[in-house]
Amino acid sequence: MSAPDPSKVFPPPCKLPASLDGADQVPDKKEGEGVKMKKELGLLEGVSIILGIIMGSGIFISPKGVLKDAGSIGFSLVVWVLCGVLSLIGALCYAELGTAIPLSGGDYAYIHKAFGSLPAFLFLWDANLIFVPTTNAIMALTFSNYVITPFFPDCPVPDDAVRLLAAAAICFLTFLNCYDVRVTTKLQDVFLFCKIGALGIVICTGMVAIYMGITDNFTPEKAWQNTATEPGKIAVSFYSGIFSYCGWNYLNFMTEELKDPYRNLPRAIYISLPLVTGIYVLANVAYLAVLTPSEMLASDAIAVSVGDKMLGSWSWVMPVFVAMSAFGGLSVHIMTSSRLCFVGARQGHLPAMLALINVKKLTPAPSLIFLGLLSLCMLCTSDIYTLIDYSSFIESMFIMWSVAGLLYLRYTEPNLPRPIKVSLVIPILFLLICCFLVFLPVYVRPYEVGAGLLITVSGIPFYLIGIYWENKPRWFTSLSQKATTAIQKLTLAVKED
Repeated sequence: MSAPDPSKVFPPPCKLPASLDGADQVPDKKEGEGVKMKKELGLLEGVSIILGIIMGSGIFISPKGVLKDAGSIGFSLVVWVLCGVLSLIGALCYAELGTAIPLSGGDYAYIHKAFGSLPAFLFLWDANLIFVPTTNAIMALTFSNYVITPFFPDCPVPDDAVRLLAAAAICFLTFLNCYDVRVTTKLQDVFLFCKIGALGIVICTGMVAIYMGITDNFTPEKAWQNTATEPGKIAVSFYSGIFSYCGWNYLNFMTEELKDPYRNLPRAIYISLPLVTGIYVLANVAYLAVLTPSEMLASDAIAVSVGDKMLGSWSWVMPVFVAMSAFGGLSVHIMTSSRLCFVGARQGHLPAMLALINVKKLTPAPSLIFLGLLSLCMLCTSDIYTLIDYSSFIESMFIMWSVAGLLYLRYTEPNLPRPIKVSLVIPILFLLICCFLVFLPVYVRPYEVGAGLLITVSGIPFYLIGIYWENKPRWFTSLSQKATTAIQKLTLAVKED
């Protein structure tokens, strides 16, 4: 099945009248200079990007999910270490993919290159319907939980209040990203400080608790008690940990902006992922040094529980730092994930209205608003751990496809230039682990896995109608054109130059 001509898929956006297109407000380009990304990011910026994206809300919510499925304290810490090692192995595979296929879109570009148009479309379909809006919902709910929990110390937090505040956070940050990206990027410096501050307080508090002997969780008798032995249960225990490490492949979206990417991309990976793994393991040791397993499983805001138990009158610092950390993670995820939607529309795999840019602020406002609405739909539940199961399963499946594409291209295109070429053992090992994580949870989480697969398969009819069917009737193209024009007028957006 060959990929259709993108120009025949969805009608291109029309050019707005001069009064609406804002052309007089866009600075003139220098002669001979096109619109393209500048290589302004060095090694330090690359490390900061990976740290900033990975260290979001996951480490403040996932420990509960890992402990619940791992069964024991000792095995939960092993899971955290192995998730870090798995992320490092995966990142090395993506370093080869990102330099051999230096195109925007990350997994979308790699799957398209290796397997063609339909699998690439299904990745976009699932990204926009499942794991991108689901991740936004998880981060928003985490922010909301940490803001509201201190106001209800002796009773359950109202579910409606949590979801309403989460919805407000998504709406505000979507607006902010539409209004001015520069404001969003400047706020990341504050948010990064809050992330480091919150984890620093947790780790220092844990070290004090170990010295004081608050709990006996690390004795041999208790550390390995109730360890999970079912393969499916073990695979599910990795999902929450993997969610906390999500973002290790996001630097690939910015390969074109890296100075000397063939050196700085792998170096940024070697520095940042071991650092994150060390911080995450220490944070979990700190949690368990203060709280018993039953207290961790009963808490919806683990860091707040640690602060309440150890910080006394300064316990308010913890929810403030964690809430701002989750808020910052949500902000940067909304910003970066909208670019995937934008790239897919630009390539003709999504409606053309999503490939428009606001003429005043030069932001992909339609794709931001579209993903914002989908994220709000995911707030139909406030069960964060069910959402993590949904997103982790689907994302692991497509990461598996991307690495399978690496092996496939090694066979079909051995002469493809590969500035970074990892040992064949690394992608094979990573692929086997991904297969374990994707297929074994089927009988442990049949509903979540089945729903994820059903949503994936439901994208095929949309592909056949929207993309493969090129000679559409006039009424269809006319309706699409009218919808695109309406979105242009509503968002003051035009096609990219």
